[in-house]
Amino acid sequence: MNTKKREGFKKMVADALAGKIDLIVTKSVSRFARNTVDSLTTIRQLKEKQIECFFEKEQIWTFDGKGELLITIMSSLAQEESRSLSENVTWGKRKGMADGKVCLPWKRILGYEKGEDGLPKIVPAEAEIIRRIYRFFMQGKTYASIARIMQAEGIPSPTGMEKWNITTVQNMLRNELYKGDICRQKTLTTNFLNKSCKKNEGELPMFYIAESHQPIIPPDEWDAVQVEIARRKTLGRPVSSNSPFSTKIKCGDCGGYFGRKVWSSNTPYRKYIWRCNERYRNKSENKCKTPHTKEDEIVRRFLSAFNQLMSNRENIIEDCRLAQQVLCDTTNIDAELAELAQEIETLEVLTRQAIAENTRQAIDQDEWNKRNGVYLTRHSDAVKRTAELEAAKTERLGKSNTLDLFIRDTLSQGEILTEFDEDIWAAVIDCVTVNADSSMVFKFKNGAEIKV
Repeated sequence: MNTKKREGFKKMVADALAGKIDLIVTKSVSRFARNTVDSLTTIRQLKEKQIECFFEKEQIWTFDGKGELLITIMSSLAQEESRSLSENVTWGKRKGMADGKVCLPWKRILGYEKGEDGLPKIVPAEAEIIRRIYRFFMQGKTYASIARIMQAEGIPSPTGMEKWNITTVQNMLRNELYKGDICRQKTLTTNFLNKSCKKNEGELPMFYIAESHQPIIPPDEWDAVQVEIARRKTLGRPVSSNSPFSTKIKCGDCGGYFGRKVWSSNTPYRKYIWRCNERYRNKSENKCKTPHTKEDEIVRRFLSAFNQLMSNRENIIEDCRLAQQVLCDTTNIDAELAELAQEIETLEVLTRQAIAENTRQAIDQDEWNKRNGVYLTRHSDAVKRTAELEAAKTERLGKSNTLDLFIRDTLSQGEILTEFDEDIWAAVIDCVTVNADSSMVFKFKNGAEIKV
């Protein structure tokens, strides 16, 4: 039992040290503290101020000559009891995870409540908030701007707080619960005394239950959000949230991103333009020559490019399906991953056998180190290669999901798009390159490029 969150206990000690209390009577040593260090430290602080403690169950007075020795022994026993209790509780939770039982922090989950079958049940009003958050993110808004929108509208956070923070939005966008899956044991407790936790990075097995309940976000859309999160990480800088065009428009000269600027901000002629962010950062004569462009010009040319694409819609969809079969296939990757998994398991067995052999009998240590070093090197290489293949597989699956979304959104449109739609823009545009001659090349998520 750590004293860190025991506000009443800390107030009592503070009052005692301030001279307001002369004697502290406690039912037992275990109720005072189950952490030996905390217990002795506090008692010594009190003794320095001539404040005595009496423990009823053990009949211990701290001013007694044997008091501190007895308290040390009893506190150690209490600490060991706390450790044993913690291990038993942990074992019970892990056994439940292995058996597929669902136990979630329902009071800290937005969008779901506990159903009669123990599985997540959708709360319609909260589910709409989740869908808005995912839609805002795909429209180009940042974690911070989404948090500000939620807070401005007075929507309580998953924990019921008025204030939203960036981490809350990040976790919601990464939470597989919203696509209908459940992942258990993402974190683990590193210290049973202070209850400190850390991210599970392979120290313990995770338990994943796929398609366990009704999703709020369709799985393909959830996967597309994960691809967008990864894309933004590669930018190496914060993503603006002022417009759906942010991080989508590139300079054809220097490769920099276009940023939104305001011209004549304090006049009736106020307007927004987009210009390469690197243009005036480079003071040399080699700065990029790409001109600025107006927002309405970007919109006009996008509509033109999109309608050109739609004029050949059936062939585009066929090409997407072919690209999924050829470029997004993971058969070879899966086969190599299976071989690597077998090799890693074999190497782990050989390493354990080598260690046991070295323990049981005297063998040449140079020879043993050389042989064991080969096992460790091969194991390290196999783990590294596995990570590379997993990343490649994730990328291919992400591309496949992106193409699925592209096809779906393409089929849902009529022949001609007459008005700008942020959702369509976010769904179909990969990037736009502005050239020095003011032309724009629209690259769609299916790989097609149209110059306008």
